[in-house]
Formats: sequence, structure tokens, C-alpha cells
Amino acid sequence: MNLFPVFLVGLMGSVHCLAMCGGIVGALSTAGAARAAPLVRYKVSHGAMLVVTPAAINHEVTRVLSYNLGRLASYAMAGALAGGIAAGMLRGADVLGWMLPLQRAATIAVNLMLVALGLHLGQWWSGVARLERLGQRAWRAVRPLTSRLLPVDSAGKALLLGGLWGWLPCGMVYSALLTAMLAGDATQGALTMLAFGAGTLPMLVAAGLSGAGLRTLAAGPGWRRLAGLVVLGFGVLGLLRAAEFGSLGIARGWLDVLCITPAHGALP
Repeated sequence: MNLFPVFLVGLMGSVHCLAMCGGIVGALSTAGAARAAPLVRYKVSHGAMLVVTPAAINHEVTRVLSYNLGRLASYAMAGALAGGIAAGMLRGADVLGWMLPLQRAATIAVNLMLVALGLHLGQWWSGVARLERLGQRAWRAVRPLTSRLLPVDSAGKALLLGGLWGWLPCGMVYSALLTAMLAGDATQGALTMLAFGAGTLPMLVAAGLSGAGLRTLAAGPGWRRLAGLVVLGFGVLGLLRAAEFGSLGIARGWLDVLCITPAHGALP
């Protein structure tokens, strides 16, 4: 399966990740900073003192990276489960002669989800938010575990919190998991989710290290609409590919690069 569009969906959709995970990402940039001994002091306005220490900076970076490592590990686990379950279903469908219709239906469902996600990111339609609410019941069972890890003052806590936070109900994750089901097996499903997670890393790592400034900027309507248009475009191209509209001025090779298609090549 082509992982390039999966990575880009994660990259552009990471503005949504900041809305979902911004609070905990911001907490990583402040929790535990006072544990390090002050080595450098800078005087700021109104007689206040800003303490910046190499040890505190290293501690902050370690916690932010640990949180995201835990998050990506949970994505990979979910992708392996989705890919493995779907592989079993496809084997049964192959025996019954349903392989091609099932793969085509799944491809259309994935790209429809991308269209819905693009509309949601651009704040033009909120249907994905309703889908996210369906997962709230399962999240309520996990959420009490996250409170035991606060404050996030160690790399171990950050790693565990990231592992739990990866199961937060999220339309973006749902669309990536649908894609992982097309990957062919558990290994490819895990790689699909890792590609998606890698796309979200730049924004979430930068936000964890920079505080609220980047989160405020990314939440602006301009960035959200740009991200929404890109993800929406991937979904529309995928639907055109599934419908075999390869002669609309876009070479078939480019459609294959830009679109999410099944690992077994059900689409001609």
C-alpha cells in the first residue's frame, strides 16, 4: 500500500490533533520543569525572574518525545489489530468470491471518510464530531487511568500517557484505521498507522516544546481550511480512482501516488 497519502493526511490533519490533544501536549512543556536545579537566570519585566536550565530543557524534550513514542506505539498496535482482522475477513471473502467487491467498497468508505474529515478540518461540516462521540463510552473507561499519570513529571509517565491517549476517540484516527484495514495484514496495518502517526509528529512535538503559541496559530481558520482542502482533495481523488475516472486530466500514475488503494490491487 502507498503510505505517502497516509503520511500527508496525518501531517495536514495534525491541526485537529492539537484541538484534541493540545491540553496534554501543553502540560508536557511545563510539568516537572522545576525539578531541575537553576543554572541560568534571566531577569524579565516587573522584577520577575525566568529560570532556564539545560537540565530542565532536556527533561522537557525527553517527556515530549516519550509521550509521542507512546502515542505511536498505540497507533501501531491498533493498526496491527485492524490489519489482522481485515486480513482474516478478506481470506473468507476470497473463498466466497467477494474479494474485489469488498475491497472496492472498503476503498470507497476510506475515501468518503477522508472527504468528511476534510470538511470537518475546514469547519464546513461537523459530521465527524458525531462519529467521535460514538467512541466516548470506551474512552470513559480509559480516561481514569490517565488522571493517575498527572502531573506528567517523568518520561515514564509521558510514555504511558501517550499510549493511553492514542485511543482517544478521533475521526482522523478512525480514517487511518480504515486505511490500515486495506493494508493486507497485521504488519502492513501497523506500518500504515505508523506512517499516519509520523505525519502528526512535527506539529505535536513542536507544540509540546513551544507551548500555547503554536497551538493558537494552528487553530486559526486559515490553517484549518488549508488542511481541510488538502485532506478533502485526497478523498475526492481516491473516489475518482475507485470510480475509474482516470482520464480526467490526471495521469493514472499520479492517481496511484496520491490515492489510497488496497494492498492487493483490487482497483484496475
